[in-house]
Amino acid sequence: MLHIVNKSHRQTTSLASCLRLAQDGHALLLIEDGVYAATTAGAASAGLAEALARLKVYVLRPDLEARGVAAALAEGVTAVDYTGFVDLVAEHTNNQTWL
Repeated sequence: MLHIVNKSHRQTTSLASCLRLAQDGHALLLIEDGVYAATTAGAASAGLAEALARLKVYVLRPDLEARGVAAALAEGVTAVDYTGFVDLVAEHTNNQTWL
């Protein structure tokens, strides 16, 4: 299962809900304002640091760059481009977008 979160963990509880319900081995893709959780500062406050042990976590690189936080990518998070985004969606049978 691929979980996609596009809201900041400081704006909504979407990421917290996702992390609570995601199962071991699932993948998480952070896009748009969701990328803030993938930064070194955001990972701890978003609970992402603990999730890295059980989930594959990806972030959309163009969204990181657009927000000026690409240099602060948290360890263990994999940045992907738009082609990588499409590959992740195609690779996973089920996708859940958290609004």
